[in-house]
Amino acid sequence: MSVPASSANLGAGFDVLGMALTIPAELGIVDGDVPDKAEIARGAHPAATAFSSAGGRGQVWVRTSIPSGRGLGFSGAVRVGAIALALQQSSSDDVLVTRRHEIFERAAVLEGHGDNVAASTYGGVVVVADGSVGRVPVAVDPAMVVWVPSFKTNTSESRSTLSSSVSRVDAVFNIGRSSLFVAALASGDVGLLREATRDRLHQDARLAAATASRDALDVALSTPAWAAWLSGSGPTVAVMCDRADAERVSAAWPNGRSMIVSIDQVGAHWL
Repeated sequence: MSVPASSANLGAGFDVLGMALTIPAELGIVDGDVPDKAEIARGAHPAATAFSSAGGRGQVWVRTSIPSGRGLGFSGAVRVGAIALALQQSSSDDVLVTRRHEIFERAAVLEGHGDNVAASTYGGVVVVADGSVGRVPVAVDPAMVVWVPSFKTNTSESRSTLSSSVSRVDAVFNIGRSSLFVAALASGDVGLLREATRDRLHQDARLAAATASRDALDVALSTPAWAAWLSGSGPTVAVMCDRADAERVSAAWPNGRSMIVSIDQVGAHWL
């Protein structure tokens, strides 16, 4: 089974917007030797707990280049994959066809929010509203460039820094930008994307605790990139740009690892 990484929030779409990225997590049920470079998920590993929660029997192996604790949906992706494997054990049908939404719902409960697991489950760019998931039509084929620093972010701790209430002005600001983001992708009007990814709900608070990420975001926005945002709770910064500009964007960052990837349009699938 292969499940893509994700970038969530996408600027203004806090806990609402998610995007699948072509950085895969591969998972399978242990049956003898495990594949090269794979690890067996044990203990509190999110794949192990997800597999058990869905009634899985045995152990799960995981092989992935998704960095954990960096805002690229590692835990969400492996939870989606492990749940699918567990459900498939006791099903005569293909659960990715008949029970995909259940896989998303189970993973969202474990994750605590649905934006990243929806992207990993369904692929593409998604909008999540409680238990409903909608795919956003994307009229462009951008490069996605991600800057991944060496330090990690704890999602729970990061969320605890956010205000429990927002002003009406800020709520309207974010509703407008997240709606504009969907319109920009659907229409292909990339000139709207910088404004569409401005945020007042979460990025400033999180970037205050990760100045290197703030600097990386500023650097990205000094290039021809269409838009840039803090990926998930960070510290990774994600950039959307024309494919012709991807190498230039990547080279602009003096420190940290960068990867040039794409939007994954498939989501979770069997290998």
